[in-house]
Amino acid sequence: MEFLAAAELGDLAADFVMLLVIVEPLGLAPIFLAVTAGHGARARAGIAARACFYALAILFGAALVGERLIDALSISLPAFRVAGGLLLFSIASEMVIGVRVRREAHAAAQAAEENGRHLAAFPLAIPLMAGPGAITATLLLAGKADGDPARLATLLIAIAAVILICYVVCCMASAVERVFGATANIVLSKVLGVLLAALAVQFVADGAKELLRG
Repeated sequence: MEFLAAAELGDLAADFVMLLVIVEPLGLAPIFLAVTAGHGARARAGIAARACFYALAILFGAALVGERLIDALSISLPAFRVAGGLLLFSIASEMVIGVRVRREAHAAAQAAEENGRHLAAFPLAIPLMAGPGAITATLLLAGKADGDPARLATLLIAIAAVILICYVVCCMASAVERVFGATANIVLSKVLGVLLAALAVQFVADGAKELLRG
């Protein structure tokens, strides 16, 4: 029982780190401030709460029904691991090069102008918190759970923890931006990008190995 608990704790930590790297909550602070400019503190807190709720629902849905959807589309899990790993590697390369932050900031600014009343859903929940990378990672981690309720529960806890951090960062966005600044965010994004690239390569390697066996 102690070994099982330790194994589940290790899974929880691994899931949390992977999702934290992809979502990158600290990078939300400047974008959140930009798209909610002109809103008061209370309004910003409400927008942050709704955005986190939407993101949580999307990622929970991916974790709970994603594997069934993949099966329904007749996609094998190893093939999805290869495809998902390649997508995550693409996101990691954007983080290292520095393209991702600029692209997301530009998309968020456009969305704020065109869709000001629904900022919580777009662009905050999608694609900043629950974007393609986060959804893909959730699907991959849910596939590794292989229907084990305890393993799936650790994934849901990891998702909830990451989204909670996003909420805290959004509520304290001004302080976070002052403390870390643009330079620190850029450096952190590059370091996390390298880590995500390694995780992506591991997913591709595992998937390719299973495909070759099959």
